[in-house]
Amino acid sequence: MAMIRIGGTEFGFDEAGSGPAVVLVHAGCADRRMWDHQFRTLSERYRVIRYDWRGYGESGDATGEFAHHEDLLALLDAFGVDRAVLVGSSDGGKISLDAALTAPERVTALTLVAPGLSGYEWPPSMPARYRERVHGVIGVDRLRSYRAGEVETVDAAELEAYSEAETEFLVAGPGRTRDDLAPQVWELALKMDRLLNERSWTGPHGSERDLWPPAKGRLAEIEVPTLVVTGTADVPEILEVSDLLAREIRKARRVEFPETGHLPPLERPAEFTAALLDFLATL
Repeated sequence: MAMIRIGGTEFGFDEAGSGPAVVLVHAGCADRRMWDHQFRTLSERYRVIRYDWRGYGESGDATGEFAHHEDLLALLDAFGVDRAVLVGSSDGGKISLDAALTAPERVTALTLVAPGLSGYEWPPSMPARYRERVHGVIGVDRLRSYRAGEVETVDAAELEAYSEAETEFLVAGPGRTRDDLAPQVWELALKMDRLLNERSWTGPHGSERDLWPPAKGRLAEIEVPTLVVTGTADVPEILEVSDLLAREIRKARRVEFPETGHLPPLERPAEFTAALLDFLATL
């Protein structure tokens, strides 16, 4: 287990290869293990770094005030990386975008996989879907108590039920089930989601600070080549964010994977890695 200390917090990471730097930023429903295939393959041609956000995976707890995109830029400093390609999945895409807007001179290119977007307000249909498919499994009040740290002991059955529902909703997609995923994909996705929920329900809670002004409304400022990747089976409201980015980022191009949910790098590892390598070869 490799660890690096940044701003008083220990971050779990992996680094391999040499050449231009590529940094892999995991999704909010996962940790750095989601990049196993990409990390191995890209390291044959590039210097590849993947890490766990604070509060995730092997990294230290998210305490005090922090900003994930500032952690990412501090990580580049710690590794002596002047410029890098940032590859971000889901909220890892939001973090990558925020880092690119904060320090554009540090970013060579972006790959954004079903990305989030700071400052974006979800339509009412999105929280409604989550309440019905995920939160309702244990009840909104019970979930609120867990997140507020009001429950001394996590009920293992509730943790498992919630994590299974969330993984199925996101990783498989709202129109599919876990049976549509390869067993190894389901098992790793569930393991990562279970760990992050357990930490969120039992650990300390810091105060996350997003970029200000946020990325929404500033996408025209992104001047580097950008690859926007989506799975067609993803949540429709999440796909709308990718549509927005593909329209408003001047040098954006789009790649879609049919019958794929929210995490193409995990569900379609060989195909996603091939598309990423094709993109990197154009830089």
